[in-house]
Amino acid sequence: AARPSSDDAAIPAPLPELFDRQARETPHRTAVVCDGATLTFDELNRRVNALAAGLSAQGARPGTRVAVGLPRSIDLVVAILAVMRTGAAYLPLDPSYPADRLAFMIEDSQ
Repeated sequence: AARPSSDDAAIPAPLPELFDRQARETPHRTAVVCDGATLTFDELNRRVNALAAGLSAQGARPGTRVAVGLPRSIDLVVAILAVMRTGAAYLPLDPSYPADRLAFMIEDSQ
């Protein structure tokens, strides 16, 4: 398959908008499967909205960063989408890293 070039059409919409559209169009379809657990688009959207509201209440907005330190899981997908929904950037942190490495990554992201 050919690689996209800089001349190709731009992405049609930001990821949160594309996700919202998919959740509206196919609410009962499976969105995420991880370790035997599944969420439909509707369930995922509800969890993303709830977390995004909480993050916004804590000050997450465009121009801010939110550290996300979760293992690969449905909760990680929810967290990343929720941060994106607020307009903030997410800082992925691997919880298996030593505390001093995580502290450096957080400090360095400022």
